[in-house]
Amino acid sequence: MELMLSDELLGLYAIVGKFDSLDEYRLHPRGEEAMNVVSKATVVKGVLVQQAFQVIVALALFTIVKDDGQAAKKVQPSYLAILSQLMISMFVLDTWQCFLHRYMHISKFLYKYIHSKHHTLVVPYAFGALYSHPLEGLILDTIGGAISFLASGMNPRTGIFFFSFVTTKAVDDHCGLWLPGNLFHIFFGNNSAYHDIHHQLYGGKYNFAQPFFVMWDKILGTHMPYTLEKRKEGGLEARPLKD
Repeated sequence: MELMLSDELLGLYAIVGKFDSLDEYRLHPRGEEAMNVVSKATVVKGVLVQQAFQVIVALALFTIVKDDGQAAKKVQPSYLAILSQLMISMFVLDTWQCFLHRYMHISKFLYKYIHSKHHTLVVPYAFGALYSHPLEGLILDTIGGAISFLASGMNPRTGIFFFSFVTTKAVDDHCGLWLPGNLFHIFFGNNSAYHDIHHQLYGGKYNFAQPFFVMWDKILGTHMPYTLEKRKEGGLEARPLKD
């Protein structure tokens, strides 16, 4: 008896098989997610609440800086100006987040009651990137994003791109994958392996920098380099190295 399969079903099978093949690029075996002490349902709820709040703040910012009805006639900034604005905003956001993130680890009170919520994800995954205490989300992400937006002088259109870029970068940093050809890994030293070191129990005093560069960790002496090694059971592992 011949088994009949539609093209759509074969296509679905190919897609599923492709995702399964990502196991060779995982920084942790699938079973290690059991180390996390928070359910994925709770993480999703927390992230959605924070995303909704950030959208409200972003819309308020765009309303403040918009033109008086002349937006359509206004000449858009040059590509060089946009690039300059993006670099300024990246530097400002990195500086804001690194120092506050570091202080949340230094302060036992802030870590216990605020920042430890994010570190319940010992083995991070993509949709847990923005999972944190509401106060931390407000201070580090929302206010940090607003300050970087205003400091750079970018317009709402560039701001939309920047905020989307930051969120995508944060998701990649927490995805637990080291994919070949990943542009984030090519252009930024701060990546999924670098941040994975920070999430491990031995890395809580290192690699505070986020989301783009590692300069502040190197300046402050909190930089922990790593090496990527293949696990016998498959996949990769980020192992710390001494400077």
